[in-house]
Amino acid sequence: MDNRSELLAVALTLFSSEGYDAVGVQRIAEEAGVTKPTLYHYFGSKRGLFEALVHEKGEGLLADIRQAAIYHHDITGSINTVVYAYFDYARRQPEFYRMLLAMWFAPPSAEYSPAVRSLLAQLQALLEEMFRRAAEDHGNMRDRHMLYATSLKGQIDTYIGLGLQGYVDLRSKDLVYRMIHQFMHGIFS
Repeated sequence: MDNRSELLAVALTLFSSEGYDAVGVQRIAEEAGVTKPTLYHYFGSKRGLFEALVHEKGEGLLADIRQAAIYHHDITGSINTVVYAYFDYARRQPEFYRMLLAMWFAPPSAEYSPAVRSLLAQLQALLEEMFRRAAEDHGNMRDRHMLYATSLKGQIDTYIGLGLQGYVDLRSKDLVYRMIHQFMHGIFS
């Protein structure tokens, strides 16, 4: 692994397990086996390192959800695809998703907040567009796309959080079925 990749990997492990504020540049550099000037060469600062980490790991999540959120005139099927995409990503990248969950609702003044908020906004927009398109087929859904996207994402993140803590199995088809059934009942009630 090259120095840049090693710095990203170490930062992810530390930020995920201890939080952004608890980890200093010196510690990241030491655990990556490089000097602080090497970290500054690649990223400019701890914030630059964090932003690169969120951007690079977030691109995979965005690509997965962008593909999954394409609406094919079957809202239940689309939601199912989105849920599986999120669960699959969280299983493949548990440290990154745990870090995101811990940082979603950070104060806007937090140094790392802009990078996390940007990723969250992009993910939200993808889900909103899926529901906006579904409203063309289901008139009762019209003008509720933001609420549906927010509710679905909240439900997904709750189950991912439980899965990352070992309380539920994110591979369970029954779990996904029950979650989607509950969500769909709310939409069409």
